[in-house]
Amino acid sequence: MAQSQLVLLTTFEVELQQQYTNYKNNLQQLADRIGNVEQETEEHKLVLETLKPLPGERKCFRMINGVLVERTVKDVLPALQINSDGLKRVLDELVKQYKRQQEDMEKWKVRCYPGLASISQFTFAEPGCSDVFLGYLLTFLCAQKKNNVQVVQQ
Repeated sequence: MAQSQLVLLTTFEVELQQQYTNYKNNLQQLADRIGNVEQETEEHKLVLETLKPLPGERKCFRMINGVLVERTVKDVLPALQINSDGLKRVLDELVKQYKRQQEDMEKWKVRCYPGLASISQFTFAEPGCSDVFLGYLLTFLCAQKKNNVQVVQQ
């Protein structure tokens, strides 16, 4: 005869859970974009390091809009350098956005429930465990804070 308890969430608590999930999703998307730009930057760096010692008249091939075209090293190097510099600027901007978003999330946690920010510093054995745990903890703490928990026995 197992009895389970079901906590009914108010719309406020559901909204908090959704906001938390949105913050985490936005951070993950930014992290993915940062990873992609870092990879492209490394590829450009490798190609530049390979082409720099070569004579300028040597043939090389470059992909432009999906078409492989024949050029010389002296034609390709400046364009690659410009692209590489642009990627570095984009990467710096994405990192700034990520940090800003992370700070916003921490401020939101403190505003919603002051004790939650310090709890999020714990480390968990499973990589995704902390996100799930904090989401449920957020819901539980907000429900407790409002003393608006309704328990239904099944």
